[in-house]
Amino acid sequence: MIPVMEFRQLSDQQPAFRVLKPWWDVFTDYLSVVMLMIGVFGCTLQVMQDKIICLPQRVLLHPENTSEVEVNSLLHLQSNISAAPREKTGLKTDLDLQQYSFINQMCYEMALHWYAKYFPFLVLMHTLIFMVCSNFWFKFPGSSSKIEHFISMLGKCFDSPWTTRALSEVSGENPEEKDKKSFTLRSNIAVSPGEGSLEKTQSLRSIPEKIVVDKPSASALDKKEGEQAKALFEKVKKFRLHVEEGDILYLMYVRQTVFKVFKFLLIIAYNSSLVNKVQNRVHCVVDIQEMTGYENFECNHTMAHLFSKLSYCYLFLVAVYGLTSLYTSYWLFYRSLKEYSFEYVRQETGINDIPDVKNDFAFMLHMIDQYDPLYSKRFAVFLSEVSENKLKQLNLNHEWTAEKLRQRLQTNSNNRLELQLFMLPGLPDTVFELTELQSLKLEIINNVTILASISQLENLQELSLYQCSLKLHTTATSFLKENLKVLRVKFDDNRELPNWMYGLRNLEELYLTGSLSPDASKNIVLESLRDMKCLKTLSLKSNLTKIPQSIVDVSSHLLRLYFHNDSTKLVMLNNLKKMTNLIELELVRCDLERIPHAIFSLTNLQEIDLKENNLRSIEEIISFQHLRKLTCLKLWYNSIMYIPEHIKKLGSLERLYFCHNKIEILPSHLFLCNKLRYLDLSNNDIRFIPPEIGVLQSLQYFSVVCNKIENLPDELFFCKKLKTLKLGKNSLSILSPKVSYLALLTYLDLKFNHFEVLPQELGCCHALKRSGLIVEETLFETLPSDVRDQMKAE
Repeated sequence: MIPVMEFRQLSDQQPAFRVLKPWWDVFTDYLSVVMLMIGVFGCTLQVMQDKIICLPQRVLLHPENTSEVEVNSLLHLQSNISAAPREKTGLKTDLDLQQYSFINQMCYEMALHWYAKYFPFLVLMHTLIFMVCSNFWFKFPGSSSKIEHFISMLGKCFDSPWTTRALSEVSGENPEEKDKKSFTLRSNIAVSPGEGSLEKTQSLRSIPEKIVVDKPSASALDKKEGEQAKALFEKVKKFRLHVEEGDILYLMYVRQTVFKVFKFLLIIAYNSSLVNKVQNRVHCVVDIQEMTGYENFECNHTMAHLFSKLSYCYLFLVAVYGLTSLYTSYWLFYRSLKEYSFEYVRQETGINDIPDVKNDFAFMLHMIDQYDPLYSKRFAVFLSEVSENKLKQLNLNHEWTAEKLRQRLQTNSNNRLELQLFMLPGLPDTVFELTELQSLKLEIINNVTILASISQLENLQELSLYQCSLKLHTTATSFLKENLKVLRVKFDDNRELPNWMYGLRNLEELYLTGSLSPDASKNIVLESLRDMKCLKTLSLKSNLTKIPQSIVDVSSHLLRLYFHNDSTKLVMLNNLKKMTNLIELELVRCDLERIPHAIFSLTNLQEIDLKENNLRSIEEIISFQHLRKLTCLKLWYNSIMYIPEHIKKLGSLERLYFCHNKIEILPSHLFLCNKLRYLDLSNNDIRFIPPEIGVLQSLQYFSVVCNKIENLPDELFFCKKLKTLKLGKNSLSILSPKVSYLALLTYLDLKFNHFEVLPQELGCCHALKRSGLIVEETLFETLPSDVRDQMKAE
């Protein structure tokens, strides 16, 4: 007999695949097993037992059909029989065993209906087709790989500690309390039997008890579990993108179900009409009279009664199988199985960002729900971005401990203790444990969430956000409104500007950096800055075409205004006239061709910077004489050809920057600004320095690097307060011995000139050291040895 287990491989699949088998597939699998047993049982009987037993049939004579000779012979035979002594014996056929076997075989092949002969094999064949068809989508290469990956991820997501933690948090139950409750319950159960069991229980429970005490956060993920959960999130994302592209699984399942329905109708149709062909008695007429003496036989089909019962049983099973397949078809076609909504999960768990899915992903989740809806609920945790962010935050806190962050603290340019974090997946909560922190700088960090615990940072005054997406807790917003003094924001789109920024009433310095689209730059709208009552410094590095009207809201207390345009022409500057309290103004890279007239009304200005514009003529400089407090004028990196004589009227100037222009001649009137302490004329085309430079007795810094100067006036060395003198990259060949007058000189640049020897009077510049003397080594060797030693001495 053939064991049924031999056919198991036709329907066998991985045990984990059972989660994708709804009740009807399980039910039809059992029906298939029963039908398979019927087929195997019938086939076994066909092989092991006689199939048919036949006896020759005597022909009764009818007078109208029988000749006289035949009648006489038969009568003679009957008289002989009657004369013989009577014995209780059957009819003699004069056939031997081999003839009977031959007759049985011939009648089985010629007279027995094909359905009666092949019924068990038909059952076996149809059942095997049913079994293969039911599990074909598990074996087909295009679908089996997706199923295997899905089942693998499903099991890991179901068993992941992160799933339990996430669901516990959203349900409002603290995982730690849950562990304590379960431990208490186990202890109570263990104590109840009696005193003896109490001692045993205490000894057994001592280990988990210590774990709870030593690790209060027993349910917290360790680093390895956190990394595994993080990897799961990435796998689920990629798998979702891959599976949602097609619907091969859905189509495969629909096709196999339709095929089973068609197969069921076919089996019912032909079996119902042929089941009555299975009969016990079969009349057989075979032309073998020459070999046996007979051609009519009566046969008994030995399996007919059993096969008849089995066929009716088989038809019943097929009918049940078919009705189940029809129900499956109804379920497939009358439900939207290519879309899956997690609405019930969102309502039950409170995780509102779980997305709905489609196509094969949705279909597999529908199948999972038929097995156990808990699977899809736990799997949904790994589709939630909020849940993923929480996990990232947890891993981030593990990686960036407070001690590690404290080691990264540095003092910034504003003399504040600063922590700089760059390209992290989020902001570690441990940052809020650094109570000494004064400045927090975050660069290229997505999903930054500032919690209410920021209120612990009582010393925090400065916050820098460079291309960061930020979310603030309500309490954190209130804290920043009261404590934040400096805010720096770098953005790619003006919509990224945080709305809470406009409510920082104690903010003193605001720095905004970011490019705007052409339309936005023309119609830029900064929300009202009116609430920033303490704002004193405002910096805008963008591509504006006009000064935003909202800046006027802070004009009464704004002291410093910086515009750094990305070479975009700043046209409308009328709003500048209202900034009457400004003491510093920078208009950098604004494509200005003339000095804006609006500046001349700002009588409190002390410093003006017009760097990297397109200034060619500065005749308007005469109007600066109304700015009595102006001490610093920066006209560097332009295309200025000459300095007008009106420069002499700027008697309050202390610092003047004309570097990187196209100036060829220095007017003597320039040196009538006798308060100048800093004068930079480097990178021009100057050939001659007027002797009037000696008037600048307050001059401490003078640079004419990269010009075409051939000689230095002796009057230059009368500026005895000079500390820095830069003469490099010119055409100088002689350095006057009067350089000894510069006793305060600490930095002297003579490199890339035509000097052959240095005057030994450099030794009188006692403040000048070797590190401050920028000159070729060979030229330095021309100094006397004692001078060289003096300079090299610390």
